Amino acid sequence: MIPVKAFAAQNAAAPLAPFDFERRELRANDVLIDILFSGVCHSDLHQVRDEWGGSMYPMVPGHEIVGKVIKVGSEVKKFVPGNTAGIGVMVDSCRECKPCKNHMEQYCAEGMTGTYNGFERDKTTIAQGGYSTQIVCDERWVYHVADSLDMAGVAPLLCAGITTYSPLKYDNVKAGDKVAVAGLGGLGHMAVKFAVAMGAEVTMLSTSTSKEADARKLGAHNFVLSTDEAAMKKLESHFDVVLDAVSGNHDYEIYLKLLDVSGKLLVVGLPKDQPKVNTFELIKNRRCIIGSMIGGTAETQEMLDFCAEKNIVADVEVIPMQYINEAYERMLKNDVKYRFVIDMASLKQA
Repeated sequence: MIPVKAFAAQNAAAPLAPFDFERRELRANDVLIDILFSGVCHSDLHQVRDEWGGSMYPMVPGHEIVGKVIKVGSEVKKFVPGNTAGIGVMVDSCRECKPCKNHMEQYCAEGMTGTYNGFERDKTTIAQGGYSTQIVCDERWVYHVADSLDMAGVAPLLCAGITTYSPLKYDNVKAGDKVAVAGLGGLGHMAVKFAVAMGAEVTMLSTSTSKEADARKLGAHNFVLSTDEAAMKKLESHFDVVLDAVSGNHDYEIYLKLLDVSGKLLVVGLPKDQPKVNTFELIKNRRCIIGSMIGGTAETQEMLDFCAEKNIVADVEVIPMQYINEAYERMLKNDVKYRFVIDMASLKQA
């Protein structure tokens, strides 16, 4: 077994604290990664505090992982020690169903194996995540990361990045398309970067005028205050795509009205309550609502390659592991631009 240092939650009310555990020895297709950076996703906080139900403790969160390969199993073909590599939201699946065979493992018929807060395929071992010094994973769920990219900025690409890249790519967003992004946070800021890089004319929709300068810095061509009824009225039937990254409760109708004929509302935000949908706004212009969940292994590697080509990384604030509980409180206040990333050297030196 491989001894590992980590931070973990022991229950829903406890702060994250130091925790030692052991990773499995490498199997034939496994890769051992020395974790250098681990992104902090809002879903980490939800699961640590059991806000979605079913949380398993002790829990080591983290599914935005970047580091260096230090050892590989006897049958590994994609990696050698020294490679820069990443791991995202999942670490296994059934591998046999139609989605898995099409490399869309996030939609595995049996359910994918999450990087943490769930059982591995043996149904007995609890998977533990990236707030740790090392991780072992089958090479199918490990991705090559270009050394030209800032590794701290790469970490959020493994969740926020692929979550927004996948629906934009599914809709074949291209030069000349008109794309609106609703919500400028961890997801929204990546959506703006990707849509701009794909050649679209990008408009940022926000409830706060304070976000305009940042939106334009990220590459957005236009900014509209979504609470300005007159401005929103002018944009009705204007966009080919609206990517909805809003996590707070809201009515989909305000975004549906903005879609042109055959326009698509791409939903990646997760409101607590069921959103309202006005079916009259759906049938007008033959609009549709499409949900999307992260991306499969092939598409995730494609996204990372695209980021290397376009020099795209997330905007991050790097923190020591020991600051994680304060970071959670700041995240609740939206006090981060736009993702916290843990420098795991702080844990290794502790």
